[in-house]
Amino acid sequence: MTTTEFTAADLRDRLRAVDDPALDTDIVTAGLVDEISVDDGTAQIELALGAPHAPDEAAIAERVRTVADDAGVDVELSANVPLFDTAESSVLPGVKNVIAVASGKGGVGKSTVAVNLAAGLADRGANVGLFDADVYGPNVPQMLGADADPDVRTVDGEERIEPPTAHGLKLMSVGLMIEEDDPVVWRGPVAQDTLTDLFGDVSWGNLDYLVVDLPPGTGDVQLTVLQHLPVTGTVVVTTPQSVAVGDTRRGIEMFGEYRTNVLGVVENMSGFVCPTCGDAHEIFGEDGGRSLADEVDVPYLGSLPLDPAVRVGADDGEPVVRQDDAKTAEAFHDLAARVANKVGVLRRHHRQTATVGGN
Repeated sequence: MTTTEFTAADLRDRLRAVDDPALDTDIVTAGLVDEISVDDGTAQIELALGAPHAPDEAAIAERVRTVADDAGVDVELSANVPLFDTAESSVLPGVKNVIAVASGKGGVGKSTVAVNLAAGLADRGANVGLFDADVYGPNVPQMLGADADPDVRTVDGEERIEPPTAHGLKLMSVGLMIEEDDPVVWRGPVAQDTLTDLFGDVSWGNLDYLVVDLPPGTGDVQLTVLQHLPVTGTVVVTTPQSVAVGDTRRGIEMFGEYRTNVLGVVENMSGFVCPTCGDAHEIFGEDGGRSLADEVDVPYLGSLPLDPAVRVGADDGEPVVRQDDAKTAEAFHDLAARVANKVGVLRRHHRQTATVGGN
């Protein structure tokens, strides 16, 4: 068959050889191939891939390129984000995915995970924003060494907040809007109203991921976020000890009640390796996060060690994931890759379900 005879239908048929291991079917049957055109030896293919820079989706795209190359045509790939519902097109319209980071209790390193997850996704090449919704403990600016006041500009006749950037991340936090030592003494309705206003006032632009650092627990602020933002999925942080695991279990139950996808559980402070003797110490116990994930049937996203470099990085405004000499950096890079993969599975499974249901 010559290149001029090769058609879009021919290429679509060949793409049935590209499997999606997470969906246990090929990408055409799953409805992941939206549009194909072939013109003068070049194929343009639009794929329904919704997790930019996720390793699994990058592998799918590479296999598509191989199929096109074997067919003797050049290929130009593009991707769209399959929406979960129509509301997503009007709320945060330029944001492809919203990832909430939550914990059942304070002190488990939730904000540390949120900051390093966001920076890790940015390191993969994604456009990332970080929304510090922990109104009672807005520590994210300090962790990123950010102290610039947000700019206000007029867009279509309305004043919008332009978020400052730090370490390549767009950032918004209540901590940028109050004096450093001012206590945040707000009743629930005030905190809810403040966040609701910020949802509509911040000009995030086009983002692949918006990471939202939630307050600990299961109170009004968390519910406000779930009700007002199109949350793609939630990363739940725990430490190994039973007290933290029990509170985390209740948090996961809350997300279930609000039909919010849980991307998985990550266990923080899972162990400490003595820098002098090399011995490992399970200071807070072990396998609490993995056991919880198995119990409630959600993915286990891995463990993060107890590492002094995390504290030093937070104090210095340098996320540990960006510290080349920190062993924990690799663990956070792995976490970012796993989270991106889980987002991709959710998006692709949704498209597969919609495709099967529409046939």
